[in-house]
Amino acid sequence: MAARLVRRCCWRHFGSLISPSSAVPASLLVPAGKVAVARALPPAPLASFHTSSPSSWADGFSVKELAEDNRSQEYKLIGDLVETATSPQELLQLAELHPLTSNQASLIITQLSRLAAEKKLETESIVLDKRFQQLVSIMDSQISHVWNNTLVSLLKSLYSLRMDRNSREMQSVEQEVLWRLRRFTFKHLASLAEFLVVRQEKESQLLNEIIKKLELRWTELEGTRTVVMLMGRVGHISPALMDRLEDKALELAEQFNPDDIRKITLALAYQNRRCVPLLRAMSYHLIQKHSELSLNVLMDLIFAYGKLNFHQPQVFQKIATDLQPHIPTMTPVEVTRCIRSFALLKWLSLPLFEAIAQYALDNTKQLSVTHLCSIILSFARLNFQPSGSEDFFNMVHEALQGQLHSLEPHLLTDLVWSLCVLQQAKAPYLQQVLAPDFHAQIQGDQSLKARNLQLKLVHINAAAKLESPDYRGPFLPPEMLNVAEPAGEKVTLLQSSLREALVGVLGSQDNGRFDARTIYGWQIDAEMVVNSENKPLPVKNFAAPHLPCPEGTNLLPSGARRIAFLRWEFPNFSNRSKDLLGRFVMARRHIQAAGFVVVDVPHYEFLDLKAERQRTAYLKDKLNKALATEMAS
Repeated sequence: MAARLVRRCCWRHFGSLISPSSAVPASLLVPAGKVAVARALPPAPLASFHTSSPSSWADGFSVKELAEDNRSQEYKLIGDLVETATSPQELLQLAELHPLTSNQASLIITQLSRLAAEKKLETESIVLDKRFQQLVSIMDSQISHVWNNTLVSLLKSLYSLRMDRNSREMQSVEQEVLWRLRRFTFKHLASLAEFLVVRQEKESQLLNEIIKKLELRWTELEGTRTVVMLMGRVGHISPALMDRLEDKALELAEQFNPDDIRKITLALAYQNRRCVPLLRAMSYHLIQKHSELSLNVLMDLIFAYGKLNFHQPQVFQKIATDLQPHIPTMTPVEVTRCIRSFALLKWLSLPLFEAIAQYALDNTKQLSVTHLCSIILSFARLNFQPSGSEDFFNMVHEALQGQLHSLEPHLLTDLVWSLCVLQQAKAPYLQQVLAPDFHAQIQGDQSLKARNLQLKLVHINAAAKLESPDYRGPFLPPEMLNVAEPAGEKVTLLQSSLREALVGVLGSQDNGRFDARTIYGWQIDAEMVVNSENKPLPVKNFAAPHLPCPEGTNLLPSGARRIAFLRWEFPNFSNRSKDLLGRFVMARRHIQAAGFVVVDVPHYEFLDLKAERQRTAYLKDKLNKALATEMAS
């Protein structure tokens, strides 16, 4: 640009020097005594310059420049025609009416693809048109002259128009893109990667090369939009790229809007990537900067947090509070998705759950049996009883009447088990799952899913025996009752500390039984027998009807009582609460109904005591209080 400006100035200066001479007579320019001789101007380039009009060269434009300007105007004219075209026919006629460059032909093909997508036109007729073939031929003849931005759009357009992948022209474009990858901007690479992933071209060489370039050039990444797009669309293909994207997202966390946060958390959830620093940063900015969140953002956030098992109480409270006004207008699918996510996170928001219970009462006809089952399972997990419990469960029993046989076995078992947790299981429910033909389907199956199903059937059987006095059968056969909860991967601190402290309470190892598996499907951490004076007795000498294989035969002496120590770990409670989850409330209830005096040992009390002497004194005190409460009742 500077060179062109200098050249124009020179032309103007030169013109100002020689233009006056044309008005001066030749005689005045010849020295005295000399005769002026006229000479013809030679037909040299200089002559053409001198004979050209003053307006042309005085303005500083050469013939070459004028030609370039003419081509630029023609290029602009064709560009305007391409942009304003409203039908494929208008675009295809340009190939007949104007001489086109490869770049112009590429622009026309791109516009054809856009119009076909907007108007949902059949692409086959466009691709087979001779004028389109002419455009492709022009483009292919000088493919190296196509601009980078146009080349990226061209490749997408040819894919969208479903041009034959094996054609020479198509392969030529793909090869040209491969050669130019280093010269493409990061946005070009990201755009191509997104397009190819959406088209499910995961096995293509081109996509693999683009992913490699993105991994190497990730430091060029700028702007939240590209980060969000890559994490949501491309990140799952390359874990290495996803690591870089997480780092970049953490750097840009403050700039994300609620929808960006929604998309990123969903991407992390679908890829099962629990990036705690990023989740914490986004949660912080979500609370600090965004007071109003849309329903879609609220729903997707709680779903993603639930899938990732990421706990952020302030976010949960905000989502629950913001969701509550939306409940009456939500669809059954949205309601069940919402409550299942909260149940998975073990977060009980009483106003929200009451609103959902009322929603179920108001929209009984819109709720399918599956939706109703999801609500009951969620209530049972958190041991939630609606304030209008009688009306709610009457509606449930009426809706489920005659529908149990249509449920899949695992869903039916979960439903009846949940009703047992909520103490709402009636005889028809129990009979349906305890019938021999039902549990015969899983006998002999050693898969984890089948074992969990069998364990729940044992719990249901225990509820039928211990909590349903009017129920007369059927019950599970004895051989199915020797099932225990899956053992943990390792002994917990509470478990080992409790066993050590109990030595001082029992006085002797013979006076206690540890990790006793019962016929009710629950495990007792420690069991002991005390006489009427609260003195320990050898537990193995007495009959134990609660065990699958009793060891002793003697009956308990008069006034003797069985004691069960039950430890409650951190995961056994609702989030940020001292309320047990429904499963463990039922376990405690069943063991107590089996004739035990239950001594609860919660983690938040026991582990705060550091000295062995303190823990032993704590257990003795808890035991005495439990015995006193039992005697008073």
